Amino acid sequence: MRLFSYLYHGLLALFLLAISALALLSSGVNTLSLDFLPWQGSALSYWLLGASLFGIVSLVLAVKGVLRGLYFLWNLVVVLVLVKGLFLSSHHFEPGEFKTAVYLTLGALLALAGAWIRLRQPTDPWSRT
Repeated sequence: MRLFSYLYHGLLALFLLAISALALLSSGVNTLSLDFLPWQGSALSYWLLGASLFGIVSLVLAVKGVLRGLYFLWNLVVVLVLVKGLFLSSHHFEPGEFKTAVYLTLGALLALAGAWIRLRQPTDPWSRT
């Protein structure tokens, strides 16, 4: 499950980085809109950019065995944002969109379980040089 967690959040962070960078680099008005998130326009792009960089840094540190709690925090925030934004808000789903939201949220919950497992593993001081 730990590998799934790394893969899930690595892809999520890269996706967020790509869409935020494209939105910020595009000429003209920033039209990025994710209505289940509390931000709009350029603020959304900057929040996604910051979140993606935080996710990448926390992932790299967790893989190295450093600050694993930071990676667990990232996982927890992702789950909370998805659940609140998709299911506990006034967000309306288009046909077929609900199933995708459920799969995305279930994936985030499995990744959170993988991060919890990684957090609870004892560190071996002899394994690092």
